[in-house]
Amino acid sequence: MSLRILLADDHGIFRQGVKALLEREGFRVDGEAADGHTAIQMAAQLTPDVVVVDLAMPLLNGLDAAREITRVSPRTRTILLTMHAEDPYVARALQAGVRGYVLKSQAAEDLVQAIREVARGAVYLSPGVSQTVVEAYLTKRDLPTDPLTPREHQVLQLIAEGKTTKEVASLLGVSVKTAESHRMRIMTKLDIHETAGLVRYAIRQGLVRP
Repeated sequence: MSLRILLADDHGIFRQGVKALLEREGFRVDGEAADGHTAIQMAAQLTPDVVVVDLAMPLLNGLDAAREITRVSPRTRTILLTMHAEDPYVARALQAGVRGYVLKSQAAEDLVQAIREVARGAVYLSPGVSQTVVEAYLTKRDLPTDPLTPREHQVLQLIAEGKTTKEVASLLGVSVKTAESHRMRIMTKLDIHETAGLVRYAIRQGLVRP
């Protein structure tokens, strides 16, 4: 039986290209999503074998989406597509439950191999990604810590996308007071006290595109 794939990327042309590639390789693309929230909903509904998710997506980035996908569909394996090869990104991905970490700069065959590897239960990293982080993960050694909670990551991303506190509250289904409280905690934890600084931090973390 063909492996069932869900693609999540906000660029339609990119999704079409990846879909064509995967179908040529014998995979079945059951669904496509353009943002992290939709990806979670579709994963819960379709329970695909593998979700291929872009890191930088609107409303909810691929990293936080991957964490939720693991929760709503435990048998589904997630692969993160990104331009970032630095250790902190890889560490955060592994901590979020990502099983494959694929660099967009690599050949298309890299993604095909990643899907086959994670589908059989392995962890896959693109060539060029440091092995030290995955070794630390597999041996349960300490990994770099992230100061923000998953919810704070979501709030930070929405702030960086230009959403007001009221809009953040509406999108997350919380009160305005709670959204403002999250914002203040983020600023305190990061020691960043203006919106422009939060935007720069979110870009460096790969949560939003420049």
